[in-house]
Amino acid sequence: MQELLAFWRDYSFRWSFCPGADRRRRTREAAAPRGPVLAYSGRTCFVCHADGMRKYVIMGIQGSGKGTQSQMLESGLDLVHIGVGDILRWNVQNHTKMGAQVRRVMAAGELVGDDLVESVVRDRLTQHDWNYGFIIDGFPRNRRQAEFFLESYDIDGVIYLDLPDSEVRRRVLNRRLCSSCGMNYNLLDNTPAVPGRCDFCGGELVTREDDTEAALAVRLKDYHQKTNPVLDVFRRKEYVFTVDARPAPEVVQEQIRTRLGLPPDKSQGPAADVTRL
Repeated sequence: MQELLAFWRDYSFRWSFCPGADRRRRTREAAAPRGPVLAYSGRTCFVCHADGMRKYVIMGIQGSGKGTQSQMLESGLDLVHIGVGDILRWNVQNHTKMGAQVRRVMAAGELVGDDLVESVVRDRLTQHDWNYGFIIDGFPRNRRQAEFFLESYDIDGVIYLDLPDSEVRRRVLNRRLCSSCGMNYNLLDNTPAVPGRCDFCGGELVTREDDTEAALAVRLKDYHQKTNPVLDVFRRKEYVFTVDARPAPEVVQEQIRTRLGLPPDKSQGPAADVTRL
């Protein structure tokens, strides 16, 4: 628990008043170079949530863009992005007791155990800093967790980013991570100005320990076996939006916001293929 609290204390929070709504909004900026870098919006809030919170789950295989889409979605909406993978990687990078356990699992190409993930999510949500809602990725991971989550939280939608395995391999094997600040890069469309160095802090870019062909094959098999039962639980409540995750991030984001009834983030390109299940 103390390790999780330390993770979130690495961020500085500043509050400002939103002239478009009779309330305060929270904006975040990462206290570099510590911890993973999350999205920061310094703009005036353009959405007023007088009717309550917004709570979303985003699902998809590694490389489908869950983190990117979550950070784009939280922009201007006062949502808190709860990335289970970000929390676990922070613990690995900071050599915590939890991090040592996670490192062994990731090096073997396996998924972190459900019990540990469930504990991380439960502890994170009990902090109640998500006054206007959250978007969570990396959870739930099995039917039992999905049913528990529905009983505990009145969610507004489940975004499923659909990506073929061939595209997953192409994206994942080109990912890099800053060893200092945690900034994510993809060498396909987000190359650093200086090869091998982070644009944000100058740290060395490294390959994640679990981003190998062998480890990815194990994760793909495990993911497909576990994901369908979870989606079935959410489909019974008609919560699931399936989105083609192959187009550019801006195109995918436009379709997510349109189908969820949210205002656009910015002018974007042609529509992606979106299906309500």
